[in-house]
Amino acid sequence: MEIEKKFRVSRLPGDLAGYEKKEIEQGYLCTEPVVRIRKSNEDYILTYKSAHREEGKELDARMSEEVEVPLTREAYYHLREKTDHHLVAKTRYLVPLSGGFTGELDVFHGRLEGLCFIEVEFPDAEAAGNFVPPEWFGENVSSDERYTNSFLSCCDNLDVFQI
Repeated sequence: MEIEKKFRVSRLPGDLAGYEKKEIEQGYLCTEPVVRIRKSNEDYILTYKSAHREEGKELDARMSEEVEVPLTREAYYHLREKTDHHLVAKTRYLVPLSGGFTGELDVFHGRLEGLCFIEVEFPDAEAAGNFVPPEWFGENVSSDERYTNSFLSCCDNLDVFQI
């Protein structure tokens, strides 16, 4: 089970050069459920992700079942030719946060240049509910489908983000 909150970024947390980073490219073979391929530095991954809903719980967080399987470089590039819509390219910075959490700050490139948001994963619903974001975090967009990478891959009208 993956429990995460996603926020727009109101301002960057200073110089990003000091943070560990990953150069990511990903594409989607299917968006319902999500079947994604990802190149993260020199790692290649196939991910299956399905929404998880719990009745009566309002966390303003996204919950999903997720399975990741390693791919070879060759398999990744073979499947890359079969993806739908646009590839998503971004740099992900791993930003240490209070409480032992890590923020995954995504700074997008190419057609999504100017878009930034940050995700925080939680071990359980209680931790997600108690999380207080730092002041540089912006609006919580966890429930906004426009901020899913699968939406970003097929969105042709980027005006919705006011980039």
